[in-house]
Amino acid sequence: MKQSVRIKKLDERAVMPSYGSPFAAGADLHALTDGTLTIRPHETVFVHTGLSMEIPEGFAGLIYARSGIACKRGLAPANKVGVVDSDYRGEVMVALHNHSEEPQTIENGERIAQMVITPYLTADFVEAAELEDTVRGEGGFGSTGTK
Repeated sequence: MKQSVRIKKLDERAVMPSYGSPFAAGADLHALTDGTLTIRPHETVFVHTGLSMEIPEGFAGLIYARSGIACKRGLAPANKVGVVDSDYRGEVMVALHNHSEEPQTIENGERIAQMVITPYLTADFVEAAELEDTVRGEGGFGSTGTK
């Protein structure tokens, strides 16, 4: 299934999102920097992409870590998953956090995160005095076992 997403380059150097393989769910987002950007250990830096998007109503852009730089270099979105709503028209930025003990550098055009365009449902929250019982009940964290 394909969905058109209109993108405006805010800077001519910005790189359009791209998929790494025909069946990739996430499109790579590229950094837009003036030279090398250094992220110190345990520091969070907002990294520009130079892009704004018109995500269709009923869809959202979910920004996730790229497994390569997250596992090998400790760089991942600070908020774990960023959400780009369909009515947002500002620049898409990635709050990139360095979880490692070493400074990490980002070069202009480097792939820094991936975005999945996905449909969502808007809930109609209804207050209720009681909820239906289930087998699980109020069992919380770890209540369904470890194996």
